[in-house]
Amino acid sequence: MSRIGSISRGALGVLLAVLASWALAQGTAKTKVSSETDLPRFLYQIPGTASDFVDGDEAAFDAFTVRVRGDLDHVLSDYDIADKATQRELLGARLDAQEIVGDYKGGLETIEQLRGLQEKPSAKLLFGLQAKARLEAALETGATSGDAYVAAFKRHYKEAIDPLPWDVVQDSVKEAYRGARIGSKAAALGQVKTMVDPPLAKSGSLDNLQAWQLLGARNYLTRSLPLQSARVEVLKSYIDAHNVVKPDIWAAREVTLTADQKLTPVLVAIWDSGIDVSLFPGQVFNDPKPTASGNHGLAWDDEGHPSKSWTHPLTAAQTQAYPAFRDDIKGGVDLQNGVDSPEAQALQKKMATFTPEQMRQRGEFALALGHYVHGTHCAGIAVRGNPAARLVVARFNDDLPYLNFAPTTVWAKRMKANFHTLSLYFNSRHVRVVNMSWGDEVAEFEQWLSRTVPSLTAEERKKRASELFSIWREAVEGAIKNSPGTLFITAAGNSDSDASFIEDVPSSLHEPNLITVGAVNQAGDETSFTSSGETVLVHANGYHVESFVPGGARLPLSGTSMASPNVVNLAAKLFALDPSLTPQRVIELIRAGATASDDGRRHLIDEKASVALLKNGTH
Repeated sequence: MSRIGSISRGALGVLLAVLASWALAQGTAKTKVSSETDLPRFLYQIPGTASDFVDGDEAAFDAFTVRVRGDLDHVLSDYDIADKATQRELLGARLDAQEIVGDYKGGLETIEQLRGLQEKPSAKLLFGLQAKARLEAALETGATSGDAYVAAFKRHYKEAIDPLPWDVVQDSVKEAYRGARIGSKAAALGQVKTMVDPPLAKSGSLDNLQAWQLLGARNYLTRSLPLQSARVEVLKSYIDAHNVVKPDIWAAREVTLTADQKLTPVLVAIWDSGIDVSLFPGQVFNDPKPTASGNHGLAWDDEGHPSKSWTHPLTAAQTQAYPAFRDDIKGGVDLQNGVDSPEAQALQKKMATFTPEQMRQRGEFALALGHYVHGTHCAGIAVRGNPAARLVVARFNDDLPYLNFAPTTVWAKRMKANFHTLSLYFNSRHVRVVNMSWGDEVAEFEQWLSRTVPSLTAEERKKRASELFSIWREAVEGAIKNSPGTLFITAAGNSDSDASFIEDVPSSLHEPNLITVGAVNQAGDETSFTSSGETVLVHANGYHVESFVPGGARLPLSGTSMASPNVVNLAAKLFALDPSLTPQRVIELIRAGATASDDGRRHLIDEKASVALLKNGTH
């Protein structure tokens, strides 16, 4: 049975030293932070692998936790950070640190700070309830294990969950229930093996983001996982008492075009991971002037050289794993919706019996296969209900942090030249609308460097990443600027961040022929993951949206990646009805047809309203 406030003598000494340094710094003015790149970076040395360390010696991990917490508190006290998402990320890592070393009263104070920073209705109600119940139970019982502690947690958690309004929190509660049913020690360690061990092995150190991942994993393993059964019981009871599904608003807003409407063919490019063109007979562009890739568009391999494959190539092992990957997606959605399907049962068994190494292999397959299905899924959404749409492939690999070579200026400039070629292609073939369900920021280049370039200091890595990102930003922005007759539509991002603060490209860009899209669910409520910001002008369904994946199966996927092609779908229909429209006019019609939520945070697209505005010649 653990004691309240248990912390090793060595870790306590480090904490006292950190507190002394804070006291000396209190009189200094705070550093203003206008973007994510203004924040400092840190590196941490740990023994062995991250997966062994996170599951290992308590005293060693406590000492590491105190070092990381010292840097977190330094940033929080010495930097003026207006961005709430960044504050939430920093405070969330501090909360993990506080619980790990037994600072439960401090953790409760941090939870209140975090709750005050929540902006979405569901998050305002739900955030921190599980952690708060754990901390309250620990303070009440003087323990972090045993029957009395579990009973106290369950009582506090149930008292917090039961009064919540179902219509506001149902999606988040169901997601929590699914996670609690399939979570396991092997899954947590497998994720560390997949995401943290490889860059640590290469560079010999953890950056601050990886260190925060370890804090979260340690807290999950030692504090959250032992309470999983109690949590499942509370959530199931709440769901069973309230399980009414919100109505779907989107079918009533959708327009389905037919060939007898004398539509003009519209070229719709999916700038993404590729398309299984065999799934869209009669709706794929056949170029009379083929490129080096063929007659459906342009494709490049990971290093930016021309490719003749319209989908991302898979290895033999990835091809073999693909059917199970599809079943896991369906099983996860079924678990969330309370459907006891064979796929749901298989997923639960897999998560309960796999070893950490099997979970690592599964995680690596998921990274590759998620990329593989992405473009095809977006394509199916983009052309739904529009016989005039013709798909154009613009394939590249945007999973930058996981490419298996080091990023160089030569590579970045090669991709910049490729994107310029792509813009020329859009112009010469009269591509009217382009879907860009992807985005990149400096932090991704830093993560990529951590995996491939050893021995860089934190600041050297940040500087190198900024140089590469600058070329990348110019490449993406240049392609949009150089195609003024083409409408580009992009996803806001899934990090619940301000796209402008993290400088996500393209979602942070301001261009007259670009529109950024946030995600809502079937009822039009904001998803927990969608990013926001001044560039996010409209919202569309991005939650469990069904579409094709390579091979012909249909799966429900969630993300702003799914919301963006829903807006592409509307734009392509407007162009099909009136080919004289400009990108700016289409943006006007989309925005004018959208309905604003009472709080002004969401602007939900409405195909029927926008088409009616076009036909009536209004706005």
